Amino acid sequence: MSKLSFPDIPRVDAYDKVRGKPIFAADDTRPGLLHAALAISTIPKGYVVTLNTEAAGRVPGVRLVLTHEGMTAVKSSGFIMGGGYGFQSFQPMLSPTIAYRGQPIALVAADTLEAAVEATHLIEAEYMEEPFSVTLDAMGTEIVQQAETPLKNFIPEIIAGDPDKALAEASVTIEATINCPPQHQNPIELISTVAEWDGDKLTIHEGTQNAEAIRHGVALGLGLNPENVAVISPFAGGGFGQKNSLQMQTVLAAVAARETGRPVKLVVPRAGVFHDASFRPASRHHIRLGADKTGKMIAAIHEVDAQTSRHDLFPGEYTATSARLYGFSTFRGVERLVRTDVQTPGYMRAPFEHPACFAMESCVDELAYALNQDPVALRLANDTTTDTATGLPFSSRHVAECLRRGADRFGWANRSMAPRSMQSSDGTEIGWGVAIGAYPGIIVPAIAHLKVTDGGDVIISVGGHEMGQGIRTALATAISCKLGIPATTVTVVVGDTRSAPQHLTAGSWGTASAIPAAEDAGDAMLKALETIACGPRAGRSPAEILKASGRQSLEVEVRRKAPGQPDAIFDRLRAGLPSIGGPVFGSYVTFSYIAHFVEVQIEPSTRRIRVPRVVSVADCGRVMSPRTAASQLRGGVVWGIGAALREASEVDSRYGGFLNADLAEYLVPVNADIGSIEVEFIDKPDTTFNSAGAKGLGEVCMVGVAAAIANAVYHASGRRVRELPIRIEHLL
Repeated sequence: MSKLSFPDIPRVDAYDKVRGKPIFAADDTRPGLLHAALAISTIPKGYVVTLNTEAAGRVPGVRLVLTHEGMTAVKSSGFIMGGGYGFQSFQPMLSPTIAYRGQPIALVAADTLEAAVEATHLIEAEYMEEPFSVTLDAMGTEIVQQAETPLKNFIPEIIAGDPDKALAEASVTIEATINCPPQHQNPIELISTVAEWDGDKLTIHEGTQNAEAIRHGVALGLGLNPENVAVISPFAGGGFGQKNSLQMQTVLAAVAARETGRPVKLVVPRAGVFHDASFRPASRHHIRLGADKTGKMIAAIHEVDAQTSRHDLFPGEYTATSARLYGFSTFRGVERLVRTDVQTPGYMRAPFEHPACFAMESCVDELAYALNQDPVALRLANDTTTDTATGLPFSSRHVAECLRRGADRFGWANRSMAPRSMQSSDGTEIGWGVAIGAYPGIIVPAIAHLKVTDGGDVIISVGGHEMGQGIRTALATAISCKLGIPATTVTVVVGDTRSAPQHLTAGSWGTASAIPAAEDAGDAMLKALETIACGPRAGRSPAEILKASGRQSLEVEVRRKAPGQPDAIFDRLRAGLPSIGGPVFGSYVTFSYIAHFVEVQIEPSTRRIRVPRVVSVADCGRVMSPRTAASQLRGGVVWGIGAALREASEVDSRYGGFLNADLAEYLVPVNADIGSIEVEFIDKPDTTFNSAGAKGLGEVCMVGVAAAIANAVYHASGRRVRELPIRIEHLL
């Protein structure tokens, strides 16, 4: 690790976490707490004709049965990508309408969870069903050209040159259609809310990635002043994009708490997470690549059909990443949205980048074989310092170094080119594959408040959310390095709307946004201490300076925004609206990059695929917290293995909904599936992007893993698999 890295310290909240000290929303308990459960729709589309709740109301301990008839004063908080706050614009239980299978039709609040669940099963519903469509190719879907919608205003088409002409002139061409399934995040902590009223003031305890959206969304939905709503989320037990906005259960819990006059806890069960929260949409990718005889890629066309809901247009940004992988001479990206009868899809880790790079990197590997060139050499030959989409330079790009370091560490030079040319003595087929990944560099505005006291307290409050990624450790380390104090003495307050405006934490922008703001706060504090210090400041702690000056405390506040953003962006931040800057910043473009090298072993008779080792090298700028960064990267590789070989949300085209809506049948990797994962970082600061030199890491970690595995499967078996997940039947 370079000297520019932060010190490799343990997580500052590690001991509290292993002792169970942090209280997550689902663990929250308080006097008079009621437990809520949901009755759900058993049809995929239509509306409720009648609801019989009498039997449910007679269950001992039931305090409230809430239906759409009790929600007449509530309104939708709107879709977060359409100027609202929710993961979708459709709020269940505002009307008899059924938009998708599994949506709530009633809520029961009771003294015990058992009573609430029992009562929900006694609710009888009569429906009027309507025709529905839940897959990309189903009858009744509607295809929308994204470029012909208002989405074009913030997601422009990627077009460079004339790729059709270049393809016609190319010496070698590749054409393929790649299918990626719907997938669901399954964080350990279920989506859950504890809502409590104190007069006209509402407090929400919820594990979230976006406390401010919940605050303003609930206020909008219930007709409240946002100043009367507080959202507290010190920890989220995993998010992965699922918790990046207002969920459907939050408003329901708040209404139930208001109606009963008691705090209400609503924990959505695992099946509800599949049917009532966002997910990675199904997508189909049509790729055309063209190269000259030397292997120079002169044309690429990437067309995507991606699933959305009837009520929202969830934007696709697939080609914005595939266009930035190489120095394509010409490129065209086309995105179409397919309206289906599901909840609105959303942002699941590396939401567009994972499927986009699986598709493009699979085709680049195929191109290497068509040219009879080594896959690493082909990628190195097509490296670039200029962005194909805009013609601007990259602020930093170290893909070539990622590939070279990874190849050396993996032993790539010992690979034979021909498929099925590497086997063990028992006939096990061995394949080595490589792929790169990319993720945009994004910055959001942040307001940081730093306070020191004469008792030694150091408190940094800033927008951000702790979902297990280690942001507390990175922030504590940044302040400790600035002030010359131990990181363990720094208290980090994130996810709390009472302390600082909380922008959505997602898109790998948390570190790049919060750390520079924290460092600015540290610099401001040093200047403030300088003005009150009696004598030299060097060698004295903030507490000692305060005591000598007779002051009990000192506070500073700083603001930071993305390059080119107006000061008005802070109004959007305080309003809980997305305020994203990048990856194009006027005179440059920023992306994080990664290279994955994978070995697979395919058993000769059962055709079971194993992944005994992976080497991954990341270009994420300056590494702010080495230990948590390495953990992030290994975790991303594990997820990539799952995405390649296990994960798919199985759709029931007859009845709607998802069939494998639990962790028994939604397959994810277990310890026995994971072999050696070696990780490394380029660790070169990108100070053009921000003063800390940090680029994003959390998302790019898994981008390209699935492609590297698929490419290794081809090398081992000679079979080119063009859909995920790769199953045994693909190799029989």
